[in-house]
Amino acid sequence: MAKYSKKAGEKVEDAMHEMKEGKLKTGTGKKVTSKKQAVAIGLSEAKKAGAKVPNKK
Repeated sequence: MAKYSKKAGEKVEDAMHEMKEGKLKTGTGKKVTSKKQAVAIGLSEAKKAGAKVPNKK
C-alpha cells in the first residue's frame, strides 16, 4: 500500500471539503463532481507543495 505524508492527507481532506461545498474547480474551470477527481486534485496540490506522494503507476 502506498504511503502518503500527513501534509498530503490534509490537502486531500481540504479538496474533498471544497468539492462537497461546490467550490472545487478543475483546471478548465468546471465544477468537480467526482470524489476520485477531488482526491487526484488534492494529491496533485500536495505534490506541488513538496509533500511525500508516491509516483503514479
